Amino acid sequence: MSEHLQESTYSEPQNPVGNVAELFAGVGGFRIGLARAGWKTVFSNQWEPSTKAQHASDVYTARFGAEGHTNVDIATVDSLPNDIDLLVGGFPCQDYSVAKSLNSSKGLEGKKGVLWWEILRLASKHQPKFIFLENVDRLLKSPSKQRGRDFAVMLKTLGDLGYLIEWRVVNAAEYGFPQRRIRVFIVATKTKTTRKLDVENATQHLTETGVLARALPISTDLIEINTFELSQDADVISDTFNLGGRLSPFKTSGVYSSGTVFTAKSTAIKARQPKVLGDILERAKDVPSEYWVDNSRISEWEYLKGAKTIERTHASGAAYKYSEGKMAFPDLLTNPSRTLLTGEGGTSPSRFKHIIQQEGKWRRLTPIEMERLNGFPDNWTATGTDGLEITPIRRAFFMGNALVIGLIEKVGKVLADEIKSSR
Repeated sequence: MSEHLQESTYSEPQNPVGNVAELFAGVGGFRIGLARAGWKTVFSNQWEPSTKAQHASDVYTARFGAEGHTNVDIATVDSLPNDIDLLVGGFPCQDYSVAKSLNSSKGLEGKKGVLWWEILRLASKHQPKFIFLENVDRLLKSPSKQRGRDFAVMLKTLGDLGYLIEWRVVNAAEYGFPQRRIRVFIVATKTKTTRKLDVENATQHLTETGVLARALPISTDLIEINTFELSQDADVISDTFNLGGRLSPFKTSGVYSSGTVFTAKSTAIKARQPKVLGDILERAKDVPSEYWVDNSRISEWEYLKGAKTIERTHASGAAYKYSEGKMAFPDLLTNPSRTLLTGEGGTSPSRFKHIIQQEGKWRRLTPIEMERLNGFPDNWTATGTDGLEITPIRRAFFMGNALVIGLIEKVGKVLADEIKSSR
């Protein structure tokens, strides 16, 4: 195993720079990354609706303890501790998920998209210095009939609380991590004075002075620059924003302040020595037998991974042809991995599961390897409270929902510097 993956424990910071409230905590990715950056998490909430078993919360408390942790519907959380400096959350993304077509994405009106309003409620009540959120990049394009409407509403409602908001679509592999996981990071900073954006100061913020620019550097050469106003009330924006527009006006990076949006397509300054899938593999002799794939089933995997055109029937009864492109088979060990999805677990052949060759044999990824791809310590998700064993399928689900901890640490360090400089 590579040297960079040897961090196998979690420890609280000795002299924390500030206090964190973690919403939609999952199995604690934000907490680990922020602790390494000097932050102390004093409140956390994790609740999975419509299920009796709360496995993610069980893993969280098994690793961090129960102090400050709640396992309740976020809508029932009345308030947070009063001394919160940073509010974070990888809020549920099912309504923006790449597993669905844009036409079926319901966005803020979806079952879990509405959880945005709970974030806003708690932010409004406590007014933390910083807010740091993560979601799938499809958030910038939702919903299909009003591309970008949901993000516009988020910017407007959060900006009305006195925050300057910046965002960036981040590919973890471009910053040296062994997974091509693409997510949008959103950082909101409480401002003492309002500031209108012009092209010069917005560009400088995005490429040099902003939190994300310092944590995750990009080229100073921005393209497809777009500036517009969000001057109407949020309910009007919800009804009218980009009606009939084919494309979202929001690009891969941007900043919002005092009603003005500045957004552009940006290019990451890539790490010189990126990690690859082969760097995180367990030794073949340590891989349990159930992860090895019998040669008799390889043809099924190959078919599912290959290019094909399939005849399907629409709900209306009309026939149509569905086409899929070819995927790498096997997954290359010399490149960063594809994005982990929640359905990575289980033995059945799949188009989207990883399959690799090691020592001339075929196999799936192990739960430990999936943890390493996101930067978690080995076996972080193996057990819950009271030693409850977590199934491999559930562990894969956790990692499909997780974030890349190293990116969180990078952003957390810049936010820590901001806190220190303000004292």
